[in-house]
Amino acid sequence: MSEPASISTGIAARYATAVFDLAKESKALAALETDIDTLETAVNDSADLRSMLTSPVYSRDDMGKAITALADKLGLSAATRGVLGVMAEHRRLFALPQLLSALRTMIADEKGEVTADVTSATVLTKAQADQLAATLKARIGKTVKLNVAVDEDLIGGLIVKVGSKMIDTSIRSKLAALQNSMKEVG
Repeated sequence: MSEPASISTGIAARYATAVFDLAKESKALAALETDIDTLETAVNDSADLRSMLTSPVYSRDDMGKAITALADKLGLSAATRGVLGVMAEHRRLFALPQLLSALRTMIADEKGEVTADVTSATVLTKAQADQLAATLKARIGKTVKLNVAVDEDLIGGLIVKVGSKMIDTSIRSKLAALQNSMKEVG
């Protein structure tokens, strides 16, 4: 991990712990989870917002006003508004994506969930996704939330990542393994 990324992660972890504990004490984890989804969508959809978060050009006051206006427009909870305000005041908004990721992990741990990143060659049907989630739940022992992506280059099969474990049943990887073994033979 690069130094700036580890600094952002460390800063985000401290803010995440604080806002998570506040939300948990006030039984507002569901509202916090909604806020995370809303903010992630806003950050992903707006190049201007991403630029504002990382730009040193904006003053603390400007960042504070902008993030307060954004929080009002998005209808964020008081705990989320508070942490965003403090982050703006301390010029830490650059760590917002890491904060959202850390909060998502904390909420999933609290709910006994894990997230599985699934890459498939074609779009999974609801039945296929449900069956995969059930199979993973049986193996892992926790509720599994699927984060599904499509990569047609896989030709067929799946790549499933849960934590540090990866299962690659894609035809692309099987063809690559066959190609490597053919190179070894001849």
